Formats: sequence, C-alpha cells, structure tokens
Amino acid sequence: MTQRVLVTGAAGFIGSSLCERLIAEGHTVVGIDNFFRGSRSHLSTIESHPEFSFYEGDVTSLKEIQACAEVTKGFDLVHHLAAINGTKWFHETPRHVMETNIIGTLRTLEAAESWGARYVLASSPEAFGDTKTMPLLEEQSSMFPSAHSHQRFSYGASKYLDEVAVQHAVRCGVDARIVRPFNAYGPRMLGDAYGQVIGMMFQSVLDEVPILIHNGGGQTRCFSYIEDIVEGFFLAGELDEAVDDSVTLSGRCFNIGTSEEITMNDLAQHILAVSSKEGLGTVHTEGHPGDSSRRVPDCEAAMTGLGWSPKVGLKDGLRRMWDHLR
Repeated sequence: MTQRVLVTGAAGFIGSSLCERLIAEGHTVVGIDNFFRGSRSHLSTIESHPEFSFYEGDVTSLKEIQACAEVTKGFDLVHHLAAINGTKWFHETPRHVMETNIIGTLRTLEAAESWGARYVLASSPEAFGDTKTMPLLEEQSSMFPSAHSHQRFSYGASKYLDEVAVQHAVRCGVDARIVRPFNAYGPRMLGDAYGQVIGMMFQSVLDEVPILIHNGGGQTRCFSYIEDIVEGFFLAGELDEAVDDSVTLSGRCFNIGTSEEITMNDLAQHILAVSSKEGLGTVHTEGHPGDSSRRVPDCEAAMTGLGWSPKVGLKDGLRRMWDHLR
C-alpha cells in the first residue's frame, strides 16, 4: 500500500539512501534536512521525481516539521534519522548534539501523534553506553560513565533518552519502532575529521597519506553495508506485523548489523588492500577518550521479527565503496 512518508535527515548518508528505496517502492516521500551534515547532492537521483519533495528546515522546530505536511496533508509514516553524529562533535559541541537529538525526537514524535502516523526512530548502539557485555541484545541495560570523564556520551545518552521518549509514545498509543544501525558504511559516507572510521580511512587513501589509527587499533567493530542498513529501516516501517506472528512490532528495538567482528588495525589493512595502496601504510595516534573497546550486535529480533538478514560481507562492501569513490 502506498504511504505518505516523512524522512528527517533526508540528505544524510543513510537518509538519502532510504528516500531512494521508499521512492522505488512507490511511496510518496517528503524529506527534511538543514544540511548540517547532509548534502543536496545526495538527493540528485530523486530530486525531480514527482513523488519526492524536499524541505530545508530544522527538526527541532515543530512549525517547520508541520510545514512538510502541507504537501501531503499529513503522513502515514515518519522515519526520524536527523541527528548530529560524529565523534569529534560529541566532544566539541555536546550541548548542540543533545539539543538536536533530544528535541528533534520530541518534536517529531509530537507531530507523528498529531498525524496518527507510524514512527521509526534511528537510534544507535551508542545508546548502550559503555557496557562491556557482548553481544549487545535488543533489551540490554545501558551503562554510562561519570560525565566528569569526557563528553562522548552526549550522543549516546541522547539516543538513550530518545528511546525513552519513543517507549512513552508507544504507551500513549503510537505505533513506534526503534532501529539501531551498527556502524553503517558505503557511498556518501563522510570522510572528513567529523566523519566515521571507514570514510576517514578511505579519504586518507584518496589523499595519498597513511591511514590514521586511534588508540592502538585493537578495538573492534562489526560494519554493515548501507544496503543492509536501509533494508532494516524499510522493513521496520513497512511491516504491520512481525513476520513470525509472535509479537507486535510496536515498541520493539531492532539491532541491524553483522557479527563479522574486525579490529581497526585489520580494517586499515583491508582498505589498503582493496585500493591497492599498501605502500601508504598506517600511523598510530591518540584518539578521543571514551572509545568503546568492542561492539558486537545480537540481531535475532530483526531476523525473526522483520525477516531481515545481512547480505553484504565486509570485503565485498569495501570493494563496492572503493569502486564508487574512485
């Protein structure tokens, strides 16, 4: 069934790819973004599509969110992806991070309630804080260190509060679901100092300089290609019921990721190999404080409830990204 869909953060890395998928599925899509991190060029493939509209605005403003609905007279589904991400921002502008992430979620939830719309929140594994228990389960407890230590969890704690707000909305009757993408990567990913690790490593290769590795490089992550991430978001918004008919989807949390765990040192070697730039080598440097030593998702709920599973392995995904970048 065709839906009227609002996508916040529509010009971002994940948001733009989700907009493309929704348009391809026949939905009417309105995107909103203030271009803090997103780029209009990310929407070039759909900007002239008759079922796509774009509004340049801020999700912390209910007035600007409501203005998006003038095109469609309300929405059936809201995908809320707008947020300030990027480790450097967490330490440099923590209040801005918290304001955008928390107020943006509160305002979009308020709008979704007024439209009677389904709501999908883009949360993050950072919402688990500094918990050491792996793999990370959908309902696992969060643990945050003292705020005196550093500002990294301006992002993670804001995402935790976002989830609290969504669960409250569910108790008030909103059909809402939470998606936690684990270390998404792919084309359109930011590679500057405010970006994420794979984008930054590939940018070093493009600049013909050694890859910087923070904090020894022994920390591990599980990286997920953009197509798999978008599929998780799409299913979370599209499905009325769980595919296994076990429980309702409203109020559920879905980790979207892989179990293919890799150290940052090995990741750098993979990127140098796929780009045939082994001669550039690596350089170790001190990174930002509070970096998690390990992060591995348990995605059982997404697999059984959404019928989702990852399709793109890391080496294949890195090769696809490199082919796009060059």
